[in-house]
Amino acid sequence: MSFETLLGDEAIALGALHAGLSCAYAYPGTPSTEIMDSLIDWKKAHAAPGMSTEAVDAYVAQWCTNEKTAYESALGTSFAGKRTMVSMKHVGLNVAGDPFMNSAILKINGGLVVVVADDPSMHSSQDEQDSRVFADFARIPCFEPSDQQEAYDLARRAFDYSEKWQVPVLIRMVTRLAHSRSSVKIEAPKAQNRLHKTEDTKSWIVMPAIAKKLWKNHLAKQDDLRGEAEKASTLTAGGKEIGVITSGIALTYYNENLADAEKLYGGKIAHLHINSYPIPTERIKELASQVKKLLVIEEGYPYIEDRIRGVFGAPLPVMGKRSGEIPLDGELTPDSVRKALGLKVREGLSQSELVAPNRPPQLCPGCPHRDSYAFLMEAIKDYPVDARSIHGDIGCYTLGVMPPYNAIESCVCMGASAGMARGASVAGLGPTVGVIGDSTFYHSGITNLIDAVAHHTNFTLIIMDNDTTAMTGAQPTILPSERLRRIAVAIGVEEDHVVCLTAHKNNHEENVAATKRELAYNGVSVIISSRECLEALKKARKA
Repeated sequence: MSFETLLGDEAIALGALHAGLSCAYAYPGTPSTEIMDSLIDWKKAHAAPGMSTEAVDAYVAQWCTNEKTAYESALGTSFAGKRTMVSMKHVGLNVAGDPFMNSAILKINGGLVVVVADDPSMHSSQDEQDSRVFADFARIPCFEPSDQQEAYDLARRAFDYSEKWQVPVLIRMVTRLAHSRSSVKIEAPKAQNRLHKTEDTKSWIVMPAIAKKLWKNHLAKQDDLRGEAEKASTLTAGGKEIGVITSGIALTYYNENLADAEKLYGGKIAHLHINSYPIPTERIKELASQVKKLLVIEEGYPYIEDRIRGVFGAPLPVMGKRSGEIPLDGELTPDSVRKALGLKVREGLSQSELVAPNRPPQLCPGCPHRDSYAFLMEAIKDYPVDARSIHGDIGCYTLGVMPPYNAIESCVCMGASAGMARGASVAGLGPTVGVIGDSTFYHSGITNLIDAVAHHTNFTLIIMDNDTTAMTGAQPTILPSERLRRIAVAIGVEEDHVVCLTAHKNNHEENVAATKRELAYNGVSVIISSRECLEALKKARKA
């Protein structure tokens, strides 16, 4: 055994490798990106902590077009008998929802682990959705580590668990754990599985007649899966005044305040920690039988709290997010947990004289998107504001909503800009523009462009091509930029209305003129505005 200082994401990646991982697939999305980044970096270096060069060379790590394609590739690897992992952020699981839900009833062959990193407080996301609910919806087991060591340990355990019960296993991470470092004790790596295609191929065919049987089999496993969670949870006896339930990273914040809480309550506190699901109801009942009231401390939704509170309440008071002891939104903090425990929140030193100026996010100096927005806003300025519309997407260019551009008027999810611009045009607005990045276009913008071509919709799609997936750390775009024009033409956009521009201030006037022509065109047009991301260029020069 040895020790490594690892990010939570790195601990997940290394735990998977040491469990005998053969193939990993992902789409970049904060806070999950570093899982695949680590696997790729280790492979390039032919060295991962605790592993031989040969073992590192033997695994595959690939970025994919989107989370759905990544998940489906992982399913194929599992079918072949190899251990596989797919990783994404929480909203990425929405994209992968179709294969994820349907895979729950398959007879998993090689271990299949899906790692989803949630983002409480929405540091870089559209919402705070809690992936435990998705796991519950699919009735698959969910592991929730409390620290980097448990992230490593649970990643190793998840593959064995998946193969034992022949189900996918979801590991839920959160931002604070994914992006903080700690010392992790690592163990000897396991060898990869041998290639062995699933023998029961019918258990991988979800046509209704077969799926009905698979669903019944899946339901029959639920008591066993709950039994595993009962054994994995940790119950500590204590006084009768209060019982505390923690899950995931909440344990860390609880432990930070434990000494003071024990003084307040006059000794040990009865405590149940949950690190895997389905919810261990018997353990909760055991805790509840010992105390006068319960406090549930969990990151994300009041998931455990809602399950034990009941619709009409219960004789035993249950405190948590619903009752106001813990905020419903945002991340947990040591102070919010301290307050929920009935402790006085520690006061910090006043430093009002050091108030920092407000620094809203902005596009980097020299970013090509600055020039793209400059020519777009110049070209569209003569159209009435209440008639035109500009729809944004998920990427650095979302910052086009900020001054001085004040350009985009909507931003909902990956690929939505093209669909929303098309829908606004059909409804009667015009001109309508969708702004999308090269990586996001490949991710889920293509299908909306196909709809527009099929229905001869009058709108313009601007692909801001910076030749990288910049927002998440300059990962490579799935296909090279030169294919964008060919794809648009192949879909059916008229060749004369697929316009390639260079996003640079020296080309401003000709870019404005070209954009005006396409805004005036009655049909589908695509403008590809290209220039390399400067941050990606810096990263490449350092490599």
